[in-house]
Amino acid sequence: MIANRERRVSSCGRVSRVWRLRRRGRGNVRTSLDPQRVAQLESVLWVSYYRREWVRFLRTALVVMRDVFGLPWVATARGSWFLLRATRRWSPSPDNDPPAARLAMERFYRLLKEHTDDQFDPAEAARLEVEWWAIHRVHQQTNASRDARALVDALAALYAYAFGVPDTAIRQAAEQRALAMRYCDQWVRAGCDPESSLIVQKRAALVRSYASLVAAVHRA
Repeated sequence: MIANRERRVSSCGRVSRVWRLRRRGRGNVRTSLDPQRVAQLESVLWVSYYRREWVRFLRTALVVMRDVFGLPWVATARGSWFLLRATRRWSPSPDNDPPAARLAMERFYRLLKEHTDDQFDPAEAARLEVEWWAIHRVHQQTNASRDARALVDALAALYAYAFGVPDTAIRQAAEQRALAMRYCDQWVRAGCDPESSLIVQKRAALVRSYASLVAAVHRA
């Protein structure tokens, strides 16, 4: 069952490293990304977010921090908390708190920067992150997902900044991520059924997005 498979992802103990940010203690975000694994974990986060299952969200975030970003345990706990706090500050509609969400994401990105060799401005990364959140929310509220150009542009801007590649090189990755959001929005409008086939379609689009991103980074 779809729900059971998603739950096993969020509760597993030891999992393989899928995005090794550590290399002799520090590393680079561009190495060893497993699109299947990362897409699966992100799918769990999305399902948890929209079903307001915050304990499950936090548990999955801990797996992401430890096994995707490869952070030590103290940083794993801090990063997971920043991600949960940003998400909780953003989630209410219409009474959310974008400045608080950006601040939490800035702390999240600053933590990542402390443990990697990547050079970026945490404040700018947080701004770009929350920018696409805002554009996506407009799409949700207006059912404007058929014209996803603004969302794709925002996603491409974040990818280009975070990975240091031209936005044209990661356009396909942004398009597939926007498509995953379209499936997710359809799933939300249909009632957030944890057994819906839309979850499978969303996850498949995320896999294609990450695969395209990896290919673009390796070509750069």
